[in-house]
This record gives sequence, C-alpha cells and structure tokens, in this order.
Amino acid sequence: MNVSTSELDFLTTLETIIDDRLNNPAEESYTSSLIARGPKRVAQKIGEEAVEVALASVSGDREEITNEAADLIFHLLVLLSSQGIKLADVTSVLESRHVG
Repeated sequence: MNVSTSELDFLTTLETIIDDRLNNPAEESYTSSLIARGPKRVAQKIGEEAVEVALASVSGDREEITNEAADLIFHLLVLLSSQGIKLADVTSVLESRHVG
C-alpha cells in the first residue's frame, strides 16, 4: 500500500505543532512539558519508545507495533525540533543515501 502525500504531509504539520510548543510553551501541553524537562528526558523517551517498538515487533501484534511506532516517531520529532533539526534535514540525508 502506498502512502498518500496527505498522510506524509501530516508529519510536517506535526513538526510545526511541536515547533510551536517549543517556542510558545503551553502549560497543559505534554510536548511543552517534555521539552521543559530537558534533552536528557527527551532522549530517554526515544530510548523507551524504541525498545517498545522492538518488543512489539516480537509479538507480531500489528496494532501494538503501529501504536508504538507512532510514539517513537512523535518523540523523535520532539527531539529533532529541540535540537533545531528539521524533518527535511533528515529526509535529505536519506535521499543522499538512496541508490536507485
């Protein structure tokens, strides 16, 4: 199944929302509170979510894998944003590695 452009566009929308939370913290925002706890906590969340994706893949439960992958991607976007790195920067690296 091919991923539609609109589905991929949501990643850039989410990146924009995360950037906004970084620049305009909101007390009720999980993203703002995570960023406020510092880079070490954001990095810990990446590690936790990566392990959860790996463990879910062992079980073979498609829904669990999908949910854990979504958590990992979200937290990765938070990490990238907090470091001033855009998803487009990562995409450029991936494109440069692609041998067609």
